[in-house]
Amino acid sequence: MDIESADRYGSRKAYQRAGPSQGVPDRANKVCFHWQAGRCNRHPCPFLHAELPQPMSTDGGAARRGQHQSFISRNPSTGCAPTSKWGKGRVGGKAPDKVCNYFLSGKCTYGEKCRFLHSWSIGDSFSLLTPLQGHQKVVTGIALPSGSDKLYSGSKDETVRVWDCQTGQCTGVINMGGEVGCMISEGPWIFIGVPNAVKAWNTQTATDQSLDGPIGQVYALVVSNGMLFAGTQDSCILAWKFNVAGNLFEPAASLSGHRLAVVSLVAGGMKLYSGSMDHTIKVWNLTTFQCIQTLTDHTSVVMSVLCWDQFLLSSSLDRTVKVWVPTESGNMEVTYAHNEEHGVLALCGMHDAEAKPVLLCSCNDKSIRVYDLPSFNERGKIFSKEEVRAIQVGPGGLFFTGDGTGELKVWRWLSNSMPTL
Repeated sequence: MDIESADRYGSRKAYQRAGPSQGVPDRANKVCFHWQAGRCNRHPCPFLHAELPQPMSTDGGAARRGQHQSFISRNPSTGCAPTSKWGKGRVGGKAPDKVCNYFLSGKCTYGEKCRFLHSWSIGDSFSLLTPLQGHQKVVTGIALPSGSDKLYSGSKDETVRVWDCQTGQCTGVINMGGEVGCMISEGPWIFIGVPNAVKAWNTQTATDQSLDGPIGQVYALVVSNGMLFAGTQDSCILAWKFNVAGNLFEPAASLSGHRLAVVSLVAGGMKLYSGSMDHTIKVWNLTTFQCIQTLTDHTSVVMSVLCWDQFLLSSSLDRTVKVWVPTESGNMEVTYAHNEEHGVLALCGMHDAEAKPVLLCSCNDKSIRVYDLPSFNERGKIFSKEEVRAIQVGPGGLFFTGDGTGELKVWRWLSNSMPTL
């Protein structure tokens, strides 16, 4: 019997006789993934070091498909407005972006001879100003209350640190008595989510209040329509309204419907959007507090939600960022889906030095991708020692990131002004 040893794709002799079949990869016609990323070191490489030509459509133009043209058209039967420009104009290829892990840990001995990057970022439109060190665990929230010259950061090390914006020095450490799950600011107020409570602190009057009601950790906070909303570990969303006469927050509503913890919240257009560990996004009417739609396109935890104009952006551990748009009926529908190689932990929208919209996507490979909107062209990357869970826009072209080691970094767009989305 004439038997030849099989390689990883089966019998080599049968493959050479019959040519590639449906179940066998054709290496000669496959582009090298590492070459596309600019870091292939195989000589010779069994895959192509060249882009394949775009397939031609019947009218002679290149077919609009492929990983860099993943635009999803809306259902024409809905009779809604023309499709958006999300994802159009993306260009292929990426610059070499393999950062040296030994550099990140401060132990690389190759110095300038190292073939990997010794940099905390790639991109020429922003720069690192300074790191702020002090937290012992992951940074989960960053806040800049109005009228204050202080920066506040919360962490799972159960503390909130106060930083002087002029000197970068830590001027105070507040023990919260529990892990800080999230933190936001609204006007002079700072709201801090901890287990079984939300702490409210007015930085101008030095008054504070503990808002009881949550069960378990508070993972997300947002202020809208004169109310504070909190997403909790027990799958509920609690709301409080500020009583001016009594100078305190009073319970206003409880929104139930998710099956697991609510980990992300955003409000826009008199609607509240909640992302949950149950893989769904719920849309709530802020007048009636009723759930008016449940979005089920994600297949893992919805880590972050963001409003941009009439669009909703959502990210998930399923490695996608989805862009939603309301149809004529008012329901939200996916108009574009962007794929990442890793799970997406956090989204933050802002404008660059030329007032162009930019999206920062923190992924669980310890990097932040910086994209132009709406094209999703990648224009840079930010690296960190551990995953970045908190991103916050600041005044004067500043933005802040906090990673899993407890380190804060202050970044600056190369401009003096930057409006937020």
